Amino acid sequence: MITRRGFFRFLGGSVLAAAALGSYAVGIEPMLLTRVKRYALTPPNWPDGLKLRVVALADIHACRPWMTPERIASLAEEANALEPDIIVLLGDYVAGTRMVSGWVDSHEWAPALSGLKAPLGVFSILGNHDWWEDLTAQKAGQGPTIARRALEAAGIPVMENDVVRLEKEGHGFWIAGLADQLALRPGRAWGRKGFTGLHDVRGTLAKVGDEAPVILLAHEPDIFPDVPSRVALTLSGHTHGGQVRLFGYSPVVPSRYGNRYAYGHVVEAGRNLIVSGGLGFSIAPIRFGVRPEILTIELG
Repeated sequence: MITRRGFFRFLGGSVLAAAALGSYAVGIEPMLLTRVKRYALTPPNWPDGLKLRVVALADIHACRPWMTPERIASLAEEANALEPDIIVLLGDYVAGTRMVSGWVDSHEWAPALSGLKAPLGVFSILGNHDWWEDLTAQKAGQGPTIARRALEAAGIPVMENDVVRLEKEGHGFWIAGLADQLALRPGRAWGRKGFTGLHDVRGTLAKVGDEAPVILLAHEPDIFPDVPSRVALTLSGHTHGGQVRLFGYSPVVPSRYGNRYAYGHVVEAGRNLIVSGGLGFSIAPIRFGVRPEILTIELG
């Protein structure tokens, strides 16, 4: 039988444990434990001799105090130090939470990303928050968004249903970038009853002019079932790995597929998807079991 003193010791220990856990999830893992997550794969029909290192950054969600311009610039330096052939940005640069001590506007976060350098270039797509927080674009039902203009002003091309052909040591490959799948929010003021995506997989891939492999950038991984085997690799963000992940499971995932595309390397019918856990967060400033990460992917 537990004594009164024993009960209060247990209660006090539980409160201290909860406080320590909360401090870790809010202050330590999101801010101090950024890691490099490494993948290596050879997709089907990948050309012999094409060795490609792709570095990807996703879901920056610039805000104070967690993702300041100084930290973003530091992350850019870390990405450069990985000696990538190409760097890709997978969307959601703007804050995804109201729980901030200060806003970081596009004139701050975009220049912080301008330091990214790679021999074959730096390419980006937009995420849902880059659209949702832009009320002018929401009202118009189209871009260019503030985020797109800021990235382009920083010298970073933004790909919305577009492709570019690149070459390394005589081997060609394509980067294809989709417009966001949840770009336009529902709202009576805008005459929309549901989310409207601006993505066009078929139209985008129709712009690919030869048989060289394609790397597809798609902010939300939910598009993956519609991606044809023609695409060697799909790269996504958006989910943040659920932000809380225990034993390979996330209780809440912003995907209609739940944990199927929550995080990591997914192979279905010979097709490859990698979902980044991202760098920032949305809704609540919490990460537990999903450290912020920069991806480095060795292909070939």
